[in-house]
Amino acid sequence: MKKSKKIIKINISNIKKLRFMEIFLFILLFLLILRIAYLQFIQGSSLSKAASSQQTYTKTIVPERGTIYDSNGKVLAISAEVDTVSVNPSKLAYSNGDKVNFEFVAQSFSNIFGLDYATVLEKLNTDTSSVTIASKVDNEKIELLRNWMETNEIYSGINIDSSIKRSYPYNNLACHMLGFTGTDNNGLFGLENSLDSILSGTVGKVVTLTDSVNGEIPNQEQSYIDAQDGSNVYLTIDVNIQSIAEKYLSQAVVDNVADYGTVIIMEPSTGNILAMANYPDYNLNTPFTPTDTNIANSWNSMTSQEQTDYLYEMWRNEAVQNTYEPGSTFKIITAAIGLEEGIVDENTEDVFYCAGNEVVDNIPINCWRHTNPHLGQSLKEALANSCNPAFIQLGLQIGAPTLYKYYDAFGLLSTTNSQFYGESGSVFYDRDSIRKFELATMSFGQGINVTPLQLITAVSAIANEGTLMQPRIIDKIVDPNTGSTTTPEPVQVRQVVSKETANEVMDMLDYAVSDGTGKYADVKGYSVGGKSGTSENLGQGDGTYVASFMGFSPTVNTQAVILVALYNPQGKSFQGGEIAGPVVSQIFSEILPYIGVASTSNTSSDYETKTMPDLENKTIAEARELLQSYGFDVHIDSSIQDTELVVNQMPKKGAQLLDNADVFLYTDSSNVATSVTVPNFKGMSVSEAINVAAEHNLNITLDGSGIVISQDIAAETPVEIGTVINLTLKSELNGGW
Repeated sequence: MKKSKKIIKINISNIKKLRFMEIFLFILLFLLILRIAYLQFIQGSSLSKAASSQQTYTKTIVPERGTIYDSNGKVLAISAEVDTVSVNPSKLAYSNGDKVNFEFVAQSFSNIFGLDYATVLEKLNTDTSSVTIASKVDNEKIELLRNWMETNEIYSGINIDSSIKRSYPYNNLACHMLGFTGTDNNGLFGLENSLDSILSGTVGKVVTLTDSVNGEIPNQEQSYIDAQDGSNVYLTIDVNIQSIAEKYLSQAVVDNVADYGTVIIMEPSTGNILAMANYPDYNLNTPFTPTDTNIANSWNSMTSQEQTDYLYEMWRNEAVQNTYEPGSTFKIITAAIGLEEGIVDENTEDVFYCAGNEVVDNIPINCWRHTNPHLGQSLKEALANSCNPAFIQLGLQIGAPTLYKYYDAFGLLSTTNSQFYGESGSVFYDRDSIRKFELATMSFGQGINVTPLQLITAVSAIANEGTLMQPRIIDKIVDPNTGSTTTPEPVQVRQVVSKETANEVMDMLDYAVSDGTGKYADVKGYSVGGKSGTSENLGQGDGTYVASFMGFSPTVNTQAVILVALYNPQGKSFQGGEIAGPVVSQIFSEILPYIGVASTSNTSSDYETKTMPDLENKTIAEARELLQSYGFDVHIDSSIQDTELVVNQMPKKGAQLLDNADVFLYTDSSNVATSVTVPNFKGMSVSEAINVAAEHNLNITLDGSGIVISQDIAAETPVEIGTVINLTLKSELNGGW
């Protein structure tokens, strides 16, 4: 039997399809290999970096900003951690999930943070996912908030975010010099800005690997770069001296109805700035709040540009950023140049002649005493008399090339290279094309512009035996990271004039206070030299004046130089000797004993005084008898019994009182002491001042003779009855330029 054969038919089309699939898969595999090779070898580096970036989480570590101290270690600016409280209204809920009543939350927040209830409630009733309730909140209030949240079991929807707040414990003190920081904690103005690189420190960071959902990958090493905190800076200013300077400057600006005022106090041997201030001032803790009442009332109606312009003007440090015509204070420089060049000596009589004016280029330039001219004078007399014709004659003899050589040497043609923010330069005539008339006015401080800092630095060289010092504001820098201390040494710029010339000028300045137009700057018991200045704003042509005074004390081994300038005074006088000189006297009278300068006077007043005894715990009868034996007038509430004990007295024990002084005694059963408003004693005679003080139930002390030129508590200040007001008197003085 034959086996049958199977015939297998192969479908050619299927084979083709199979081969096509094989080829297609091969091509895909080849393309995939090419793609992998491209990604690996061509884009491998960039993809690796991108992957690393996506898997890396970097957290910034903010350094602590350095603290600013005064020379005695008192804090002027410090950074502290504060918090911002925000709320997500839609998520406000109790721990059990129940919604929280917004009225309850608004009332609680207004109580904790001292906010307006309606404003907080309005914020909570918005559709915004997050609203800020309070910024820059201190730890005490945050603790109150946390306790409230815990007590009411409210945790959801309330966020507390930490940040750093810069605060200024003395508020307005030295505001223009210190400046302030912005929301990013970087310095915006003043020393906060110019010393920012020292104070700000270096940012640190933590680098961590994360997974696809940003979770930290365990067992992975972290890269940690520690932040370097900013260094602490100790300034040369002294809070006590700064406070004294600001007290008397503000009084002078108010009393003389001036636009503003400036004061600088410098230690000439080191260039140390002991105080620097302008008034009006502002609060460093609220630098965007206008201080002018009229501006504040119209703030919302002002344009954005108008608001910005006002704030920039409010923040401006006039002492280093503004220039002015120095007037007769500049005669100190001209006199020093004339002496150094041997053109004139100090005492030769009639070397200058004042006919009431000096004609230059057919233009008469008046002396301030043109109706009663000084006639023949020595250089010493001309400086004491502040005679313009005499200094015109001297300036023309010196000549422009020599004057400019010394202006440059005194540092008046450039900035002082101080570390103050925004320091301006001076404005002088072109030395190669200066005319005779300009040379004449320049010799007595008109037609040129300098900053107050430039001028006090220049004249301090004369008080420092002719050696110019660079202004110094940093006493030392302490790095908290290493504990190291850097002390910038005082910088001697150059010897400008000889020691002999400097001593002669100081002798003339002493004479200008004792016998010249600087009499109002005198301080009993101390040698004081000085020069008044009254300059017209010729460049602005607005008819305004700058009244200034440059004071030195002691006149041998000078410890302090003071410049006071009052801009556009509208009071009874605009002459520097009369209104700026007394301010210098007031400041010296307080700071000289403070810095250890010994007084040569054994008594503090020309008028006999008696010391107020301690009366506490004495019976009223005993106290009355004792006070009457001193010649004092005793004031006691009529309801008080003689057997009651004294618990308070005004004036306090130790006060120096004149005869018939008013003394007020209080017991536990007596009425609370009342207050009175201090009157304006300026311009009064002794008898007038005594009578006015009695009318106001106040006491006075008197230093000097003549009329009252200053008082240590400003007029219109409320004080307790019986308070002692210290009055300074001077004899009448005509002039004062």
